[in-house]
Amino acid sequence: MKPTPNLRRSAKSILDWTRMAAAAPFSISAEGDVILRLPDGGIHPAWLTEPFRELGLKASRSLHRLHVEMPASGRWGTPEAAFLARCIEELKPAEIKGLPKELTKLLDLARRTRAARGVEAGSPGGRRAGNPMAFVSLLGDTVLDLPRFLTGRARMRRADLLEALAESSSRALPIVAVTNLLMGAILAFVGTVQLQAFGAGIYAANLVGIASVRELTPILTAIVIAGRTGASFAARIATMQGNEEVDALTALGVRASEFLVLPRVVALGVLMPLLYVYGCAFALLGGMATAVPLLDVSLAAYAAQTKLAIAGAHFAIGGLKALVFGVLVALIGCHCGLRAPRSAAGVGSATTSAVVGAIIGVIALDAVFAVCANVLNI
Repeated sequence: MKPTPNLRRSAKSILDWTRMAAAAPFSISAEGDVILRLPDGGIHPAWLTEPFRELGLKASRSLHRLHVEMPASGRWGTPEAAFLARCIEELKPAEIKGLPKELTKLLDLARRTRAARGVEAGSPGGRRAGNPMAFVSLLGDTVLDLPRFLTGRARMRRADLLEALAESSSRALPIVAVTNLLMGAILAFVGTVQLQAFGAGIYAANLVGIASVRELTPILTAIVIAGRTGASFAARIATMQGNEEVDALTALGVRASEFLVLPRVVALGVLMPLLYVYGCAFALLGGMATAVPLLDVSLAAYAAQTKLAIAGAHFAIGGLKALVFGVLVALIGCHCGLRAPRSAAGVGSATTSAVVGAIIGVIALDAVFAVCANVLNI
């Protein structure tokens, strides 16, 4: 007589339960630590729901240490990871030993992510509470990563650097040109109208030249880049944060400050001085196009007066401002993206914070430059 299917299933179930009981995974060491032994062939599915007292852990206790043991030929799969997650959730060990290096990184990342989400959910704006220190930390990491970039050892993709360069250069040229052209024209018009009343209209060239080269062109260019490129940096990184791509990089041992922030900071730091020179040319051109007809002077006379007014120190100060402003805009954009809440609304919040923070930072730094230049009598 052949066994029925139901009888075979019952026999298999009894054998499985016997195997599970014989291979109870928990034991207690002489020091009182809990030892978790995972079998070579994988855990029994019932372990995911079976009470721990049925698996060798007779009493619940406050654990100091959990030792995980698995044969060298064993492999971690989804059931094993789920069972370990259950052990951590219910036993709450202070320390876990015996995990593979990769799994330890994932576990640390999961704990940090959970803690961050708890802060975010528990207090409004929790992710922004440590912003100043987080920004300083990001700045320090970027500075420490620069030697690795200069020696070609930075862990970043060349495609990301090229994309950041394109985002900060050729695609930004039209808006930078238009903004500075109009700014130069407005300065020339106001200066000419006011100075002509004193018979000193030609000095409008001095006003346009010095104000553009030393102050307004670096500030306006930085604000334009903050609204265009800095916002783009924040939105992209915030989207990656929401999709947990930043967490994936961390799990692989790649720091976000090196892989995501460094190429963007380098790109803006290199290109902002070039954009500054480009913007100065259009500001002076706009001033010349407006002032020459109003003053009824030749182009050569206006250009000569502009050349006399602008000194090399003015270009040096403006170029240094542009460099610092570019680094600041990139850092603030990346910082806001990395600190964005993990939601669709978080992308918009990060973008807004990046633009507002960059504009305020640029103006504040310009005030610092003005005070330092006055002290140094430059």
